Amino acid sequence: MLRPPAVAGRFYPADPTELARQIKGFVAAAASDERKRAQACLVPHAGYMYSGAVAGSVFAALDFPRRIIILGVRHFPRGQPLAIISDGAWQTPLGTAPIDAALAMQLRQACPLLREDAIAHSTEHSLEVQLPFLQVLAGQFAFVPVALGTVRYDHFCAVGEAVAQVIAAQNEPVLILASSDMNHYENDETTRTKDHKAIDQLLKLDPRGLYDTVRREEISMCGLGPAVAMLTAALRLGASKAELVKYATSGDVNDDRTEVVGYAGMIVR
Repeated sequence: MLRPPAVAGRFYPADPTELARQIKGFVAAAASDERKRAQACLVPHAGYMYSGAVAGSVFAALDFPRRIIILGVRHFPRGQPLAIISDGAWQTPLGTAPIDAALAMQLRQACPLLREDAIAHSTEHSLEVQLPFLQVLAGQFAFVPVALGTVRYDHFCAVGEAVAQVIAAQNEPVLILASSDMNHYENDETTRTKDHKAIDQLLKLDPRGLYDTVRREEISMCGLGPAVAMLTAALRLGASKAELVKYATSGDVNDDRTEVVGYAGMIVR
């Protein structure tokens, strides 16, 4: 199955030359001294105009392995609530990104909650916008696309436990890439206050604390599920430290502080 791009020309440039130029600009602006391997990362998924600098700061600091599991959001109520695609490739203006069929099949077997479903992924942007960054920076890679559209903590944990189980069985490193924007459509001050309550839990590597904080404080963090699953897996794999690489809001870009979206870029080692 070849999954065509759904948001090229809207969330990021459709022209491959401009797309590659923009990504290299985000990375160059980050000015990271050294790329290091990580267990996992959290990056935003808004249009590159708004969140590209935050995502680029994370990607600039990473030494990418050949295999990546991307945990994204199912924003729209289409298809299965926990959806995976186990074969084929995704297309972007920069070419095709192959799915790691062997790794995807192992993950499906480890987590029966995951269902094979292309519909849930067909118009979803949270995974797609990561691929051009990876195509420019990671070189030859294969990935597993997972979209989470539930709010159940036990389901997030089940996915995370399965991801850890599968990665532990590999003889080479696998990066867990979780995709999330932070609080949505409140004023800048409120958004920053709410977001840093969630970020504090991420820095503590506390999946339950993150889930409870986001729900209690009414933080509209759309990628709560991917973040909880990522933390669960990373802890099982021995992660001991999280770092906030960059935080911003859309107000930093357009100077409109009345109604913003927050973006956090984090690395877990």
